[in-house]
Amino acid sequence: MTNTVQQRLVLALIGAAAGASLYALSEILDGDLLGERLTLALAVFTTAFFFGLLGMAGPLRIAKAALMAALVAIVTAALLSWAGLRFDTIDELGSSSFPISGVFVLITLPLPFLIAASGPGWRDYPSLFSQAWGIFVRYSVALTFVGVVWGVILLSDALFGVVGLTVIEDLLEIGVVPWLITGTMLGLALAVVQELADVVSPYLVVRLLRLLVPVVLVVLVVFVAALPFRGLSGLFGGLSVAAILLAMTATAATLLTSAVDQDDPSAVGSDLMRRATQGLALVLPLPAALTAVAVWLRVDQYGWTPDRLFAATAAALALGYGGLYALAILRGTGWMDRIRKANTVMALALIGCAALWLTPVLNPEAISARNLVARVTDGRTAPAAADLYTLDFWGRAGADARTDLATLAARSGFEELGQALADPNPRYPMPPTEDLTPQRDALIALLPLQPAGATATRDMLLQAALSYDLQDWTRICAASSPQGGSACMMIVADLLPTQPGEEALMILLDVDNGFVRFEGLALRDGFLQRYAIWTTNGQALPDMDAAAAMIAAWQTAPPPLSAAPLNQIDLPGGGGLALTP
Repeated sequence: MTNTVQQRLVLALIGAAAGASLYALSEILDGDLLGERLTLALAVFTTAFFFGLLGMAGPLRIAKAALMAALVAIVTAALLSWAGLRFDTIDELGSSSFPISGVFVLITLPLPFLIAASGPGWRDYPSLFSQAWGIFVRYSVALTFVGVVWGVILLSDALFGVVGLTVIEDLLEIGVVPWLITGTMLGLALAVVQELADVVSPYLVVRLLRLLVPVVLVVLVVFVAALPFRGLSGLFGGLSVAAILLAMTATAATLLTSAVDQDDPSAVGSDLMRRATQGLALVLPLPAALTAVAVWLRVDQYGWTPDRLFAATAAALALGYGGLYALAILRGTGWMDRIRKANTVMALALIGCAALWLTPVLNPEAISARNLVARVTDGRTAPAAADLYTLDFWGRAGADARTDLATLAARSGFEELGQALADPNPRYPMPPTEDLTPQRDALIALLPLQPAGATATRDMLLQAALSYDLQDWTRICAASSPQGGSACMMIVADLLPTQPGEEALMILLDVDNGFVRFEGLALRDGFLQRYAIWTTNGQALPDMDAAAAMIAAWQTAPPPLSAAPLNQIDLPGGGGLALTP
């Protein structure tokens, strides 16, 4: 047996063992045979062990890869089990995605360091770079192959079904078989990809990513240039904007890593790409800093939550990357080597943060619970605005905080807190929303209404409209119609007799874009409901000129209203079948 065949067989068997082990753990979990905490530890150990073993096999001998993978798996399983003690049940731990994110970091990022440590040294950047990208590419190609295998299996089963054969279906109904197929094919694919390392090279991905460096640089420069004109208020409205900034920072850091490559001879060579890389490194601290400010303003206003603590940790890491990259450029000659060293430092920092997140040092639930109690105690947060609802998702720290708040509620001056704690159906407190009254008033001043006295229905509909709708309608109404006068109109009538209340038809001549829009509006359960508009005679809706003429005519007198010439075939449960003209 050749070494190639032997390597394929060994990795295929390891993959099959991984699939069988995970299947056995799923059966143990369903039957609650070992207890949920022990099962969780075994599941994390098994996943981390086989992921590391299959990822490091090839660069390392199987025995050494197994030893290294076992070390990673033991540490990761122990840390997650430690984090699980924050909660009464494992289901509560599973409701948070942050511990899983920490586990993902711990079972992936250490692998290149372990491989390099067995060769030129754990700080050798060329080895770290090539091994990290090599693991990514090997798993990406192997998982794609597994997907193709399953496509062939399912297609074959469908083809057999045409002639009445159920052999594949019968095999797949055996619980362990799908797991064995997936694991075996994954191991086999990883072995083949490793054999073809010169063909399936990570450098193809790296070279392609480099092409995006100038693109992302232009995007960030335009973003920075637009800030003085747009202002910063939109940046600090919530964590969603911070998440976008973080994603862009992570993308830029990945592109910079691909640009500097593993050493100077392999890095970008043209002056244009070098200048673009330097420019991107210098601009990178700005989105990272804006992210940190956005998160801090949110925390200062509403206090800590696990989500905000996670965002703050990510922002701190982004600042680390951005600051070190910019400093590398500003120090002049040798900037590429300094970026590579920064990557090593920040990768270790990321691993450290992931580990600390699973220890009491960075216990997000405990930190958030203590902060909530402190803010309510000193009056920074009103009881009605406190995240009492989320305390139930903060494990034992949340329960302790609720006890502390109950003790506080017994004191004079905290009666409102006692009422909030006694609410059997607490709601998640919503942050204050933007006052849209000025926008509504501006639209009302431009919007013709028929009948003129239908202001109550109009106001209710506009009260339920979003800021985007109000801005869009105001833009259209502010333009002049081709017939002169307003380019919009609202007609209020009981257009749906079977539904409560009145509805409205909005006619909007979008002069800027050259088309007319008809929108049906109604208020249903406090929300703005939209209806499609069609003609009852099957003809096309009026075009721009016809709609402009209608608006001009209907502004002087309301249009007539009549019943639609439509019958339906009644259905036993209500409603009916009708033809759409």
